[in-house]
Amino acid sequence: MTYAPETERAAALSRAASAATEAITGSEWPTLLAEALRELDATWQESAELCADVAWQARAAGNSVLGLLTPEHVTDSSADPVIWQTYRHLYLSTLRFDFRCHTLESLMHKVPVSVLNEDPYSEALYAFSRLGQSRSDGLAVMDRVLVASAGHPKTVHVLLHGVWLGGLLPGRAPLLLALVGLLPEGGLNDPIGLFRMASARRSLGQYPEALTAIGHALDLLPPGDPAVQADLVREHALITTAYDLSKRARASRNITPS
Repeated sequence: MTYAPETERAAALSRAASAATEAITGSEWPTLLAEALRELDATWQESAELCADVAWQARAAGNSVLGLLTPEHVTDSSADPVIWQTYRHLYLSTLRFDFRCHTLESLMHKVPVSVLNEDPYSEALYAFSRLGQSRSDGLAVMDRVLVASAGHPKTVHVLLHGVWLGGLLPGRAPLLLALVGLLPEGGLNDPIGLFRMASARRSLGQYPEALTAIGHALDLLPPGDPAVQADLVREHALITTAYDLSKRARASRNITPS
């Protein structure tokens, strides 16, 4: 297939996402998106970027893809490769948003390794399922994905999410900071990247830096996403509380008994 010029292709992808979003309250939006991406012969990167965003919007609209597709859409290799890729990205991304790590992991065991080798985003979602359970063997999967995906931002965000969720992972806070640094501009203009950064700084006891990061994240967050804003506000409260407790503990240690 001969690809259209970059700007024309970007416009076609945008139209595909818009058509699915306009139909987001109905039952046909996954099919509309899959067929549009098949027509464009979408790459795994293009599919990942659209599917993650549209899956999130559908979930927020109360019409999650989990009620429209079945697990067989993830594991049935008889479908057209691009359609299968679209359904896989939609379904697995939504499981990620719902923190259903066990279900995601179980499904991924039924996807051939040869498919994952061609689709680092799906393998990143598998890594998420392991990391989110604080399983250190997910770190090896993460390393493999980072090489295969060449720092694709949506893929890095999946890994960041997994490490953030995996509270018992060894070296979690420095790893979060390292992953944020792989995002465009070091994540400094990415509200979710800054949110993960703030969490890591809080874990390291770097409270002023954590407050700066979460404050910047709140400034950058686009309007219309109250769930994400609530997460950021909650992190701000956690940082402030931890900072206050730290100052009180230091003050208590400095009191000389009479």
